[in-house]
Amino acid sequence: MNPDDSSYRWFALHSKPKYEKLAAAQLRGKGYEPFLPLYTCRRRWSDRTKVLELPLFPGYLFCRFNPLDRFPILVTPGVTGVVGYGKSPAPIDDAEIAAIQAAVQSGLPKEPWPFLKLGQKVRVEYGPLAGIEGILVSVKSRHRLILSVNLLQRSLAVEVDNAWVNPMLQRLPAVSPSTYQLEAT
Repeated sequence: MNPDDSSYRWFALHSKPKYEKLAAAQLRGKGYEPFLPLYTCRRRWSDRTKVLELPLFPGYLFCRFNPLDRFPILVTPGVTGVVGYGKSPAPIDDAEIAAIQAAVQSGLPKEPWPFLKLGQKVRVEYGPLAGIEGILVSVKSRHRLILSVNLLQRSLAVEVDNAWVNPMLQRLPAVSPSTYQLEAT
């Protein structure tokens, strides 16, 4: 069975701190399809400023593989485990991975962001992220689209133009007629 078969689901792998790039390279060398979303940032030291590529989800990377044959993944240098429930690996939603891949490939500024659950859900209608859904926030007069991986409880922010997005309608819970009782006066 081919380890990079696209019929397999995506899983999150936990890695040793600062070993995400090594683990991704090792997995690629074994024939798997790893995905390590990175962002660039400037770090300033007393004598210089350096541009670094760092993981958007520190301590994690993603890989597509057969969960029944995970031993080669677990013995990869840098990988400490597969994220899941108990001993069962939990797959990542394909839409979440697709949104993160689109954000990484867009070339738009991005950065790690605290996990958000509530907020205005929007759909990007224009630009390089068209079709992606997320939460819109405003920081220092700039709009950012928050994309989350629910299983990891981690998010990333991508800078977007406010004109690119449209709010998504929130569905209200269905209410039966018997819920409302009129009081006799």
